[in-house]
Amino acid sequence: MKVSVNELLNIEELDARAIFEGVKYPWEALTEIKDFIFEYAKNLPSDFERIKEFVWVGKGTTIEKNVIIKGPAIIGYNCQIRHSAYIRDNVIIGNDVVIGNSSEIKNSILFNKVQVPHYNYVGDSILGYKSHLGAGAITSNLKSDGTLVKVKYEKDIIETGLRKFGAIVGDLAEVGCNSVLNPGTIIGKDSIVYPLSSVRGYIPEKSILKSTGEIVHRK
Repeated sequence: MKVSVNELLNIEELDARAIFEGVKYPWEALTEIKDFIFEYAKNLPSDFERIKEFVWVGKGTTIEKNVIIKGPAIIGYNCQIRHSAYIRDNVIIGNDVVIGNSSEIKNSILFNKVQVPHYNYVGDSILGYKSHLGAGAITSNLKSDGTLVKVKYEKDIIETGLRKFGAIVGDLAEVGCNSVLNPGTIIGKDSIVYPLSSVRGYIPEKSILKSTGEIVHRK
């Protein structure tokens, strides 16, 4: 199955990559973020600053006015946390990441060079290296009936055991403006989602998901 950690994510593009040790499917790491942060923070380099209780920020990161950060959270080097962003509870952010105005991040892992620059919600999700969410694109992390989230991979159903789980967005993937990634969505590496899409299930790597729901290979 191409939904394993190594199929979707280059863990070398995350300093905190140890969170994926012994993990088969990336969403398994979501329940470990809080405890991992507390242990990982004990050995952070000296160029990290503890700016408030359980919040550590790397050198070169800028935090603009009216940003709210609730720990535990680790934010890497040279990130931009822009006006009115909201980072809350159990967040690991890599290096050179952009968290834009009015964007919210919760219980998630963002790899290096991720961009969520405008009005995005990322909850209980993992965004791979250099992935990008267009303006207004969100991860929906809770099913309307409150049941556990399942991953639909081709003809198979994978039980996650998670009540809250948004999406795994693979390295270099692009999600168009105002798209919704429904609970349990998996987007493969180097894929494109058209704007205004409602995405479910598994999108293979190097694919294009059109607004009609048609999936074509990306040349």
